[in-house]
Amino acid sequence: MVAQAELSETEIDRVFHALATATRRDILRRTIAEEQSVSTLAGDYDMSFAAVQKHVAVLEAAGLIIKRAEGRERLVRANPEMIARARALLARYEELWRARISRLDDLLAESNEGV
Repeated sequence: MVAQAELSETEIDRVFHALATATRRDILRRTIAEEQSVSTLAGDYDMSFAAVQKHVAVLEAAGLIIKRAEGRERLVRANPEMIARARALLARYEELWRARISRLDDLLAESNEGV
């Protein structure tokens, strides 16, 4: 198993920006399930093809998806490596908050013992 490098501040900003809209989250979800052409993706949204291309570009800049050319089509698939790195970042945040809540629970239990 290859060790995953932590995300840089720039990468973190790009990932959170990319996931900030429902359309991009949906594109990511759909491309996790299977590789799709940008044209196929665009057909399911009430926006222009160019707007969908811009959403794909944001996801690609964040490293969350990989786009490749096949003939005249541009195919898009999720990048499981970057998704795993983003998930690891969120897991670290979760650990921090769980530790803080646990400490708060301990402090509250201590203060209730004296009552």
